[in-house]
Amino acid sequence: MERVKMAEDLSFSRIVHGLWRLAEWDMSAEETVSLIEQCLELGITTFDHADIYGDYTCESLFGKALELDPTLRDKMQIVTKCGIKLLSSKFPERSVKRYDTSREHIIMSAEQSLNNLKTDFIDVLLIHRPDPYMNPEEVAEAFSILKQQGKVKYFGVSNFTPSQINMLQSYLDFPLVTNQVEISAMHVDTFQDGTIEHCLENRIAPMAWSPLAGGKIFSWDHLDTAELRRVLTEVGEETGVDSVDKLMYAWLLNHPARIIPIVGSGKIERITAAAESVKIKLSREQWFKIWIASIGHDVA
Repeated sequence: MERVKMAEDLSFSRIVHGLWRLAEWDMSAEETVSLIEQCLELGITTFDHADIYGDYTCESLFGKALELDPTLRDKMQIVTKCGIKLLSSKFPERSVKRYDTSREHIIMSAEQSLNNLKTDFIDVLLIHRPDPYMNPEEVAEAFSILKQQGKVKYFGVSNFTPSQINMLQSYLDFPLVTNQVEISAMHVDTFQDGTIEHCLENRIAPMAWSPLAGGKIFSWDHLDTAELRRVLTEVGEETGVDSVDKLMYAWLLNHPARIIPIVGSGKIERITAAAESVKIKLSREQWFKIWIASIGHDVA
């Protein structure tokens, strides 16, 4: 599979497997090992986590699989996130869901993720959401400590605006390597608010969460998607692709920004479809047909 260079000694598979629903898939550790192996066979070597996924359980479930076969760790890149404090029975002292990007919390979260994932290092640690109470000096200090200790190789952000990235970057001596944001043919805000241009300007490959818009494209309950479905079907006939989901992935993959879709499914057939979409080539005209169907009007 095609790979994307994120840093001098780090590359991601062009498709990333997202584990935010791992707890819902009700898999044994052995079944999770099998799913990881199947992903690796497809060339999908990058796995996306967050400390809060599955009410703080998904990292540990993945870690149990790696305990069964530690050799898998050397074949993959692990991304995880921190900075959100959920209300949870695991933390009865909390009274409100909030963000925490303090030095202490970032370091504590990273060390907990290392323990959960049964690994000695995290390839990329992301701040999960912009924190209006962020002290960038503390974030920079936490990042530097984790990097110096070898616990985290690289850092990035998630759901940040260009100005928020620039602000945080100004406090760091090393580059942020990605911004994980919502991007799909049904959610094009990042193409219009400067996010994609910022990634291109700084040679940052963005990671795309919810690249299928949470499955809305497949639901007839969402009548506003009818025109987009029609155009995707039309482009599919032109390209010989009979799968709407493959075309939605391909629409992102064909963009010059090197967008990296995150596939959050536990079904290998869905993951395989995403992997196969890397080979689909769209013409500029076909790309714009989908764009126009998405925004609901012709370009000016």
